[in-house]
Amino acid sequence: MISAVIFDLDGVIVSTDEYHFRAWQELAKELSVPFTQEDNSRQRGVSRMESLEVLLEKADRNFNQDEKLTMAEKKNAIYRDLLSRLSPDQILPGAMDFAEEARRLGLKIAVGSSSRNTPFILKKIGLADYFDAVADGNDIQRSKPDPQVFLIAAERLQTAPAECLVVEDADAGVEAAKAGGMFTLAVGAAKKHPGADLRADSLEGLSLAELLQELA
Repeated sequence: MISAVIFDLDGVIVSTDEYHFRAWQELAKELSVPFTQEDNSRQRGVSRMESLEVLLEKADRNFNQDEKLTMAEKKNAIYRDLLSRLSPDQILPGAMDFAEEARRLGLKIAVGSSSRNTPFILKKIGLADYFDAVADGNDIQRSKPDPQVFLIAAERLQTAPAECLVVEDADAGVEAAKAGGMFTLAVGAAKKHPGADLRADSLEGLSLAELLQELA
C-alpha cells in the first residue's frame, strides 16, 4: 500500500536542464574542454562533483581537489544566476495536478533531490512550504544511485520505504529508489529503465489513483 509520494525535483517538478547545460558549457569553454548535450545527459541525477568529473574526462591534464572544488563552485554561481529567472510559471505541466491528487487521496508528499539548490529552486517556483518534507543535496553524503536522499525523505515523512512511490526522470534516481526498497514511476528520459514499476512520458494527464491500482 502506497502512503507517500516522493518527487525528484529537476525534470519532474521543474526543468532546469538548460540552465545546467549553459553553466557547465561556460565552465568548459574556460577550460577549453568540449562539452555536449550527451555529456550533460550523463550528469542527470548525480551530484555536482560527479558531474564535474564527466566534464573533466576530456581535459588534457589532471586537477587537484582544491581546483575541482573551485570549478564546481564557479559552475554553481553561474547556475544560480540563471536560476534567478525561475518562476511558478515554469512548473512542469501535470506536476501540481499530480501532487494535489496525492493530497486528495490522503498521501504525504515530499521532494527527494540530489541538488543542494533545492531550497532556492522551491522558493523561486513558489513551493518552499508546499511539501510535507524535503531531502536534498545538503542532507546527504552519497548521491543517487545511492538511496540515501530518498530514505531521508521517507524518514522525515515517518513512512516506511516500502510504502513510498518515487517519481523520477533519471536512471540513477530509479536505481536509487529501487535500492531503497521503494516503488518507482519513471517519467521522461527514465521511462525505458527496466527496473521501473510504472512508466509515463510525463505527469501531464496522469491519474495517480489508476497508477496505484496497477501496484495493488
